[in-house]
Amino acid sequence: MGNSLGGLTNVILGRFFPLREQSRWHGKVTAWLVRFGPATLLLSWMPLVGDLLCLLAGVLRMRWGPVIFCLCLGKALRYIVVAAATIQGMEWWH
Repeated sequence: MGNSLGGLTNVILGRFFPLREQSRWHGKVTAWLVRFGPATLLLSWMPLVGDLLCLLAGVLRMRWGPVIFCLCLGKALRYIVVAAATIQGMEWWH
């Protein structure tokens, strides 16, 4: 839950920044985020990239409902995969 709240904090912080084109890389990431919408936040669990995606979702003023849903689902799926791998590893060990 704390991880999701951290991602939402980045979305809120992103809403304080104006949307402006800074570099070619920034333009590509923004176009990708606009194309796929809040579904890109399923990748919000990734180190560094996830924080940037959350921040840009705020900059682009995406709707709250889909943002919260996709962000929380992406982070939850990460922990489900980690837990499953841990349980599988413990079964192998014994």
